[in-house]
Amino acid sequence: MDLILWRHADARDAEDGEDDLLRPLTPRGEKQARRMAEWLDRLLPSGTRVLVSPARRAQQTADALQRRMRTLDALAPQAGLSQLLTAARWPESPEPVLVVGHQPTLGQAAAWLMTGELPAHPWSIRKGSIWWLRRREREHGAEVVLVAVRTPDLM
Repeated sequence: MDLILWRHADARDAEDGEDDLLRPLTPRGEKQARRMAEWLDRLLPSGTRVLVSPARRAQQTADALQRRMRTLDALAPQAGLSQLLTAARWPESPEPVLVVGHQPTLGQAAAWLMTGELPAHPWSIRKGSIWWLRRREREHGAEVVLVAVRTPDLM
């Protein structure tokens, strides 16, 4: 199974009293989302499930990919690792899954999938970046490998 973790691109800071879910991308974030979407579009299989947080910044990031997507409250900023893994159907999903979400949950997912442990501090995934993980069966059991890490600022 392939699980691609895509952190939302750069977003505007919340204004006093503003709902965090309504924060939009900055112009820089829009550019980051387009860059990463172009790269992903070349590599993602057509059957990839795209799961997105309901936060506006995540929705705008995913919109750049121009693929069918499903919005899930289980990927909202306050959601946790177990909700993300359940939504993605890890590790049983027959198709690749792209999750557009938030820190610290994405960093926790990357750490847990790669090491089998939750670190004291989640791994950092930069805004607009992806971590592409693959679970594969081996003679000695399943393993998770890091296929790619991409940041839009270096593309």
